[in-house]
Amino acid sequence: MRVTEQPDPVTIVIAGGGSAGWMTAAALDRFLETGYRIRLIESEEIGTVGVGESTIPQIRLFNEALGLDEDAFVRATQATFKLGIEFDGWSRPGARYMHAFGAVGRDVGLIAFQHYWLRARRLGLAKSLDHYALNEVAARADKMHRGAPLTGPAVPPVPYAFQFDAGLYAAYLRRFAELRGVERTEGKIVEVIRDGKSGDVAALLLESGERVAGDIFIDCTGFRGLLIEQTLESGFEDWSHWLACDRALVVPSAGTGPLTPYTRARALTAGWQWRIPLQHRVGNGHVYSSSHLSDDEATALLLANLDSEPLADPRPLRFKAGKRRRAWERNVIAIGLSSGFLEPLESTSIHMIQSAVSRLLKLLPGRHVAAADRDEYNRQTDFEIERIRDFLILHYQANQRDEPFWQECRAMELPDTLARKIALFRANGNIVREHEELFTEVGWLQVLIGQGVVPHGYHPLADQIERGDLGEFMETIELLYAREAGRMTSHVDFIARHCAAPR
Repeated sequence: MRVTEQPDPVTIVIAGGGSAGWMTAAALDRFLETGYRIRLIESEEIGTVGVGESTIPQIRLFNEALGLDEDAFVRATQATFKLGIEFDGWSRPGARYMHAFGAVGRDVGLIAFQHYWLRARRLGLAKSLDHYALNEVAARADKMHRGAPLTGPAVPPVPYAFQFDAGLYAAYLRRFAELRGVERTEGKIVEVIRDGKSGDVAALLLESGERVAGDIFIDCTGFRGLLIEQTLESGFEDWSHWLACDRALVVPSAGTGPLTPYTRARALTAGWQWRIPLQHRVGNGHVYSSSHLSDDEATALLLANLDSEPLADPRPLRFKAGKRRRAWERNVIAIGLSSGFLEPLESTSIHMIQSAVSRLLKLLPGRHVAAADRDEYNRQTDFEIERIRDFLILHYQANQRDEPFWQECRAMELPDTLARKIALFRANGNIVREHEELFTEVGWLQVLIGQGVVPHGYHPLADQIERGDLGEFMETIELLYAREAGRMTSHVDFIARHCAAPR
């Protein structure tokens, strides 16, 4: 009987832990059941940034793909539920709006809801946009619901995400991955060894003297980009002329007040402050431009705007908005902060890790990297981050605030892709979503209207509905959503009933 020799497994080495490293390890190990060996190198002495505590609904797809129990995950990460993001003072001081997940109104026939709303608003038949977004109606009432609608099939579902402790999430995924066979090695990387002939990365040398060889390397080393930049010099595309904030201060505070099912982003003198309520504490951070505000001023402003007593001293972070010119270079793929950075204004950092892992799985190489696969990965990565960049710039550029920072944002020259999208909406309220870009038409709608960008017209088909029918249409949606939210459980009670973390 002939015994067929099995080839050695393809070894994937992940440099760095944190959310990026352990999300990557967990997903690769879950879906690469044979033929691959997954190793992760991290040092307990090297901290992680840990600002990605707020997420968007796609995180549920990632957790479900891993087979995680949602309530167990919520308990383990001290999580709360999230129905959207409130923007306080962004268009002008005192003004508020929400980018809520899920549907806004209801499309009719060939055209989107906003065209009917725009016409109804001109006729005095419509209220502000927030009355027609179920997630926002529920969020403002501090309600939460999952599953089928409570009051009837005409009501849309309630998409939701999570607000969680990123460090606890990484630890949760580490336990999951190690139980499945991911090999973790504790140690500092002191040298990246390259193949003398191909120029690819061949191994990582640890402080202990151990040499960790691999075929594919994932760089999850954060801002420093140890493999992708310090070793392979992929290059960096600087976007700070569009996104000028370059500093952040992060501080936890005691849990207090309502456990809101949404993240708050409050515009300040030269940046903004986030508030993320968790079960055991509140996460806070101040993102600001060091050209317009000193570190001491930023610290004082952050602490003055806390809802409760700080639990630690503010921790400073420095960054530059932008991306690697090539997220995949040779046999190294950068995932997480090593691939680029966009401030957490729309809670996209965790999602970009998730989408990078998904792209990698779809274009996964064997022992040898094909240039065509690498180029396609980089093309998709660039498209995604550039469209997210545009969405963030919109929040800054479309404002009516008086401070010098905000005046400069208002005067900036926009990327062509964003300028075209704004011009299209200003003309007749049209929004086009290209090639499955992350943010949907209703996401753009809420931010455009919330920031004060109002169309001059609307689609002519909206005129085909009778005035009385149009008013009834608007009123019916408002009443349906108010009734549905009224039947929901309070956010606090929902967590207590299903997934409260042990005290």
